[in-house]
Amino acid sequence: MQLSSNSFADGQRIPGDYSFCTPDPARHVCLGSNRNPQLAWSGAPEGAKSFVVICHDPDVPSKGDDVNQEGRTVPASLPRVDFFHWVLVDLPASLSSIAEGEFSSEVTPRGKSGPAAAHGARQGINDYTAWFAGDHDMSGDYYGYDGPCPPWNDEIIHHYVFTVYALDIERLPLDGRFGGAEVRAAMAGHILAQASLTGTYTLNPALTE
Repeated sequence: MQLSSNSFADGQRIPGDYSFCTPDPARHVCLGSNRNPQLAWSGAPEGAKSFVVICHDPDVPSKGDDVNQEGRTVPASLPRVDFFHWVLVDLPASLSSIAEGEFSSEVTPRGKSGPAAAHGARQGINDYTAWFAGDHDMSGDYYGYDGPCPPWNDEIIHHYVFTVYALDIERLPLDGRFGGAEVRAAMAGHILAQASLTGTYTLNPALTE
């Protein structure tokens, strides 16, 4: 399988239009357009009955002590963990692309609704749900796509991996509220093929891409 995008090239910077936050010289960051990027895939194997799309950032700090703190940085040596930005399941086998902004076109405080989505698909919660859990103005269930917003004081550039999976089942055996880890577990043994595309992003003005 192959995965491509008109929104950014593999290995290149993700434009601010597809980000949750963009740089702001006065306040470090401001809210971005938060549009989901365009994606298109080809070469799916015969027998594929549905597709899953996952976007995750493997570069998220494992500890948040230094995150976005004045006069401090998030060290490059800090162990990193996965952060899910988009979990989309049960896309029909007849589909081969997703349009820009089709699933997200703005930042929605307290999260977007779900799990029902376009094309009869379902969306899981992304990890902004946990990140904003204690925030009075932003807490809620964040279904679907919410783009990059890495710490503005992180010493490393973050990578955002978009992966499409071709499955041998029409519906993933999950019900209710689910996230990326649950989808990965439920897909085990059902993946016929997969393809990935990676974009980069930073909010740290000291880093250049």
